Amino acid sequence: MEDSEALGFEHMGLDPRLLQAVTDMGWSRPTLIQEKAIPLALEGKDLLARARTGSGKTAAYAIPMLQLLLHRKATGPVVEQAVRGLVLVPTKELARQAQSMIQQLATYCARDVRVANVSAAEDSASQRAMLMEKPDVVVGTPSRILSHLQQDSLKLRDSLELLVVDEADLLFSFGFEEELKSLLCHLPRIYQAFLMSATFNEDVQALKELVLHNPVTLKLQESQLPGPDQLQQFQVVCETEEDKFLLLYALLKLSLIRGKSLLFVNTLERSYRLRLFLEQFSIPTCVLNGELPLRSRCHIISQFNQGFYDCVIATDAEVLGAPVKGKRRGRGPKGDKASDPEAGVARGIDFHHVSAVLNFDLPPTPEAYIHRAGRTARANNPGIVLTFVLPPEQSHLGKIEELLSGENRGPILLPYQFRMEEIEGFRYRCRDAMRSVTKQAIREARLKEIKEELLHSEKLKTYFEDNPRDLQLLRHDLPLHPAVVKPHLGHVPDYLVPPALRGLVRPHKKRKKLSSCRKARRAKSQNPLRSFKHKGKKFRPTAKPS
Repeated sequence: MEDSEALGFEHMGLDPRLLQAVTDMGWSRPTLIQEKAIPLALEGKDLLARARTGSGKTAAYAIPMLQLLLHRKATGPVVEQAVRGLVLVPTKELARQAQSMIQQLATYCARDVRVANVSAAEDSASQRAMLMEKPDVVVGTPSRILSHLQQDSLKLRDSLELLVVDEADLLFSFGFEEELKSLLCHLPRIYQAFLMSATFNEDVQALKELVLHNPVTLKLQESQLPGPDQLQQFQVVCETEEDKFLLLYALLKLSLIRGKSLLFVNTLERSYRLRLFLEQFSIPTCVLNGELPLRSRCHIISQFNQGFYDCVIATDAEVLGAPVKGKRRGRGPKGDKASDPEAGVARGIDFHHVSAVLNFDLPPTPEAYIHRAGRTARANNPGIVLTFVLPPEQSHLGKIEELLSGENRGPILLPYQFRMEEIEGFRYRCRDAMRSVTKQAIREARLKEIKEELLHSEKLKTYFEDNPRDLQLLRHDLPLHPAVVKPHLGHVPDYLVPPALRGLVRPHKKRKKLSSCRKARRAKSQNPLRSFKHKGKKFRPTAKPS
């Protein structure tokens, strides 16, 4: 028993090339889900695994998949190249992430194992060419996989050996029920299958009946979130909506929240309202918007992970609301369009080193809270979750806490000790900024992003070459001014900072006064037509003819 508890990657009988890739990724020991799932998968068993988000579920199915493919190619009879592994995910972002993880693990065996991602709908022609080469593993959403199966550009009936359904509890809520049932008709009768999920709900049970054959069930975590020694969870009661904006301003501007943070709201309109509000105070943020193309969303995530932004505003309203059986989502709350039904934020996306998750709006369901909180305190890193709550919402927050506590009746969401009267001096600034963020400003901010996407779109490049006048009209359209930014709001005067917090605020850098000679030199360099004196005579150079 002790040996099984101390099982490491080197004791699992893995290919040396996989072990080298694991070492390069800095994984000294497998996580709990990896330690339990990988040996069972290598024995050929079907798996139904539940483990909290951030616990390493992707590698738990990717490592045995690669090992089985490598073992077959090394020891089995020579057979023609074919697709033997299929990974189904609910969103395009997750498809990219799964593809990236599998490719990293296959770094030293890239010639033997090829991976293809077919989740992007706009690359159908290039995907068909890629599938003609018969990659070993295909990753995609159910709708894209089914489309290729129906077009005969992908054939699995005679070759598939491994099926993985990742984030299984989201597939039906994304409206993939019909596609999934149709897709299963194109698969062989016998194959090994893994279902990976953060929760066990009715949808997962339905998928279990459809996909698995006498599976081993791994339910490894009693709690769906890390313990209090790793994840601290707080709540703060705000009397009014204005108090929420005021508190958020103080937390970010006075550096009370440090490191990278994710701000969650319930609608896309609220995302842009919050971004334009924080923009008034020179607090850079970006919105992860499902209306934008996949490449742009992935670029935003990449910039956040690389440190270009410390704060991302996201919404999960289209993802984690009440499941819509058998059809796609149309509109989210308050009429927000889910223009890309395969875009998801709160689940599975690998944001790196998130220190804090701020629920600016209360999550619509207890499950949504769990999935939001799962963006921080991943692996062994610490994190905090702070939830803003209005007085009428406290009963709903109590249901969330009841679900989190389970059998442990102790308080989970501790009160955040903060005295609002200490930041009362900032209230007039917040009101000033909130007045600038009008509905028209929000509309123009969204239009500005779409306009930028049109100007830089590769798909429209050929069109603009054939229609240059349309490009000129788009470039020289009336400029959009999302909100009036007032520079003085970006500076925090010392007299407004509470005495206890003055050590946390970065001092405002004053511009040095220039001497008269330096002023003259700067003026000459900036204005070449400025008059000057030489040997007592005054000259004014003339502009050269254009």
